Amino acid sequence: MAAEISSSPTKALLAQAEKISQGAEAKVYRARLHPSPSQAGATHASAGLEDVLLKHRFHKQYRHPTLDTTLTKSRVAGEARALLKCIRSGVNVPGIRMVDAPEGVLGIEWIDGKSVRFLLGGGAEGEEEVEEGAEDAEDEEEVEEDLLHEFGVTQDAVMELIGTEIAKMHQADIVHGDLTTSNMMLRHPSSPQGLQLVLIDFGLAFTSTLVEDKAVDLYVLERAFASTHPQSEPLFAGVLKAYEKKMGKEWTAISRRLDDVRLRGRKRSMVG
Repeated sequence: MAAEISSSPTKALLAQAEKISQGAEAKVYRARLHPSPSQAGATHASAGLEDVLLKHRFHKQYRHPTLDTTLTKSRVAGEARALLKCIRSGVNVPGIRMVDAPEGVLGIEWIDGKSVRFLLGGGAEGEEEVEEGAEDAEDEEEVEEDLLHEFGVTQDAVMELIGTEIAKMHQADIVHGDLTTSNMMLRHPSSPQGLQLVLIDFGLAFTSTLVEDKAVDLYVLERAFASTHPQSEPLFAGVLKAYEKKMGKEWTAISRRLDDVRLRGRKRSMVG
């Protein structure tokens, strides 16, 4: 086992990393790397190391080894391409630090901040969502404002940031595929880059010019708001307002298609 680890720098890095979470498709680690020359001025460069997030798509026992290897390489490379296209288009996403597709590992910039889900009072990832009354909702709103106070922003400002970043991503013809408030982070204003809304987890992302795909992306986020954040209609309206402003003329077609997607969604709910 030791010989196997030593034969692969990526495996050695994983062995030394701190596991943060595990999902059905991947394990997530926090590790430290020597920064690239372009990152020489980063926060941790003075210590000679930089914090990174490692996403490891581990081997699936239920899949044929050849198919598993092919799928893993394709998905790691696809996520890296989506991130790179976003970066080139000026979308706030984590920077890429390493890609080892054969080992199923993608290393990205560690974001110093909190998820939008947490900052809006939706709880930590994985916590159960519960029905809340009006009194609970008022209490939660106070908690949200307290959490956001540290970042020096209001709820409305965060919604504007979300709508703007999604629009920039769609203008680059990248569809996220899993837009939720868990997959958005607010970078702390004390970081070198300052306050930013950062889109994360592009594991299901793909390239598309279709209005339908962009409308579905928005609908997924709308449903995520409704299920995670009570009384979220005004919040999502703020997202769409900023999205419309950034998209310009493209918004008309997307808006119409979003209405169609909503109608189909309601019909499916009625049918069950």
